[in-house]
Amino acid sequence: MLNQVSSALKATDVSGPTDTIDTLKKILDHAKTSGLVDHLCMCLATAGTGLTSSPSFQRSASEGCKALCFLIDALENMSNKVKPWIFPLTLHQSHSLVRLDIKELDWSPDTGTDCKKIIEVLTGMFLKSKPVFVAIYYCLRQRNEAVLLATIQLLVRCCTHSTKMPSVLCGLPSSLPVTTVVSGGEDSSFIPEIFSIISLCGFSMNKDSPSVDAKGLTCKFTNPHELALQSCLLLTAIAQSFKSAGRSSSSFILTTSSRNQQSRLSSLAHLFSCKDGGASLFKSHCASAMLAFASIVYLDPGASLSDIAMPLVPCTTTLYEHLKIHHKEVDESNCSTDCMLSQWHGLRDGCVGLLEYKLKQGGPLAAQQVCASGLPQFLLDLLGNNVHVQNQGTNHVKDYIGLSPFGVVWAVSSLSFCLSGGALTFRQILLRNEHVKCISDLVSDAHLKLLKSWFGSGGGKNGVRDTINVVIDFLAFPFVAIQSASSLPSATASLSSGFLLNVGSPGARVCREDSNTLKAIQESVDKYTAILVEFLTSMAMRLQAGVPTRVLRCADGLELKDTGRVVAFLAKMVSYERLTILVGKGILETNRIRRLIDGSSPRDVILNVLMIVSDLARFDKGFYEYIDKANILTRLKELLICEDHTLREKACSAIGNMCRHSSYFYNSLSRHGIIGHLIDRCADPDKPTRKYACFAIGNAAFHNELLYEELRRSIPQLTKLLLSPEEDKIKANAAGALSNLVRNSSKLCEDMVTKGAIQALLQVVSECSVAALNPPRKDAINESPLKIVLFALGKMCAHSSCRQCICSSELFPVMGQLRQSPDTNIAKYAASIYRKANEV
Repeated sequence: MLNQVSSALKATDVSGPTDTIDTLKKILDHAKTSGLVDHLCMCLATAGTGLTSSPSFQRSASEGCKALCFLIDALENMSNKVKPWIFPLTLHQSHSLVRLDIKELDWSPDTGTDCKKIIEVLTGMFLKSKPVFVAIYYCLRQRNEAVLLATIQLLVRCCTHSTKMPSVLCGLPSSLPVTTVVSGGEDSSFIPEIFSIISLCGFSMNKDSPSVDAKGLTCKFTNPHELALQSCLLLTAIAQSFKSAGRSSSSFILTTSSRNQQSRLSSLAHLFSCKDGGASLFKSHCASAMLAFASIVYLDPGASLSDIAMPLVPCTTTLYEHLKIHHKEVDESNCSTDCMLSQWHGLRDGCVGLLEYKLKQGGPLAAQQVCASGLPQFLLDLLGNNVHVQNQGTNHVKDYIGLSPFGVVWAVSSLSFCLSGGALTFRQILLRNEHVKCISDLVSDAHLKLLKSWFGSGGGKNGVRDTINVVIDFLAFPFVAIQSASSLPSATASLSSGFLLNVGSPGARVCREDSNTLKAIQESVDKYTAILVEFLTSMAMRLQAGVPTRVLRCADGLELKDTGRVVAFLAKMVSYERLTILVGKGILETNRIRRLIDGSSPRDVILNVLMIVSDLARFDKGFYEYIDKANILTRLKELLICEDHTLREKACSAIGNMCRHSSYFYNSLSRHGIIGHLIDRCADPDKPTRKYACFAIGNAAFHNELLYEELRRSIPQLTKLLLSPEEDKIKANAAGALSNLVRNSSKLCEDMVTKGAIQALLQVVSECSVAALNPPRKDAINESPLKIVLFALGKMCAHSSCRQCICSSELFPVMGQLRQSPDTNIAKYAASIYRKANEV
């Protein structure tokens, strides 16, 4: 009866006779209120208990699974009459829905409250009750087609509902840490049975091939297409659940055996490569097999599986032909609705997933082949609603795009890899407003709200994170390429910031493999940054549509642990003048920056925030007011004494640039007790930290004498650095700081003499004099700290006590010799010091 109800609901149009719908609804209401679900679960438990000793209970287990499957299917079909299944991308692009208040809508596939409760009960029983586990396992081991189909569909729904289910089906330990990789899918788990069924389906589709399972039993399915589709969807649900949870290894499903990996992937490839009796029609079971294959290999971030998997992936032309398939060409008997394989999976997902894998493993050559086929523009058309999408109101939106949230991530990732396909492709994709808008619309508030409400793989908080990250990777491509090509040091901290985006990015390979594309990127970066700032299609809304503004809002919506790539992108953008103001003012909003720099924030996020603050402070003193309002000095003080040496270094750099243009922060630094910690960092065990501590002290003394008294204690520390075997840059910064400590008054001159600072400066001059008089190479003098040291001694000559000390030193005669240096600046500085000191 339940099967007939489910079939009737599928065949009944929502606008048809209401009496029919009402009758079917009454039957389902009775099934829910009569305690049928509890009885069916008890049936499974009883059958499972009996199956451990006798196979005679198989019929009870089979009928229990079938009844539960029919009931859930009927409830889902009833719910779909009220609220159709629509992917977030399609709903976002539907013009009749964009005006609706998304906060009040939940357009995730709605299985209905009652249906969800049934799945919850069944999942709980499966995870907690060994007899129920045994009953379902035995159903899967049967070769009864109807029982297999029902059991697999139940498992698909349970995997979608619970993140624990995939681990149990793969035989993984319940307490396995997310980052630990073990061999899953072994013989005692459910996985071998699923792949065995898939292999049998492949043989059943070939009329001339005998179907023999792993046990040697002959089996021929009457509807192998539907069984193959559902089996592949189960593998997809397992793999995508692992990916969303952060598990990254295909061995959870394929085992660590290369033989098993080859066999299992080949069984999937057979489904989408065979002609199925000569028919060229793109069947939905082929799309499902592609999706399972792509989802499994997507678990491996590297190339560990590529030798096995890549030969099985169809060629670019075949993938493109499948992607271009029109909805009317789909075998709709096996496809739930339009271009949806199921309420969770799109018809085009698998093709796009395989394309992404092909591009990732194939490098620039694969990118060039894909670009030559015209595929990038087709993907942009899909993502930008330039394909046929029918819309007849909120209950009649037809999905002909065929991309679920996972499919969208793969499509954008594919476009990122295509950007390395040549200078022309880069210009065609990234230097067009409509394309940048198309991709950045995926991180608009409207789409992210729809995505967050999407229940299942690719949705929720993890789905929002993955979508934002892949869009960031796409938009950051030019910045990554330019940064990776930079071989010269820069004054901007952000040259090394946002490095998180460089890892694995195709942009990082461009500078090594394609100089023409790199040149095109460098020449076009100004135009690209202009596109990021605003979209010219809407003058009134341009600040709201600009990419920097959207990226800032993305940072607000993500959990702190997931903000790494977003903040890394902001760090890259801030080094480009056109973007600096938008990014700077946005990130320096008090609540936003204090959240990102908080102690609970990931290290990479804090690091990039410090570099952003440093760059903004260095760029323009106009940002001082915004930095001040952000109220981050207390946090900077904490970072100066934290255990992480890189964070200490970047904190010193930020403070140094906050004192670069004016004395704006002098009082605040004193009031927060930061100067003392800054002085202590001059003796830090980390070299870069010592270097930037000297830099910060120098700037804290540059503009006036306000902090001189607090900085007095730095003189012995700076002196020690001059006399130690430090690198030249540290000695130069130490000398510069000493120079600034006498720049504005003679308050610290006595300490300069008594603490040995002047003598230390002269000692450095003596050590560098040989190279200055006879430089071994042209740039040798520029690399030494000599010029800065001479400049410092020149400043000290303005004070009588310092001149006296210089003149009376046994090292002073060296100054006379340096007047003969071939370097005109050194000769000029030495002559000035020699003259002034002799005036004592």
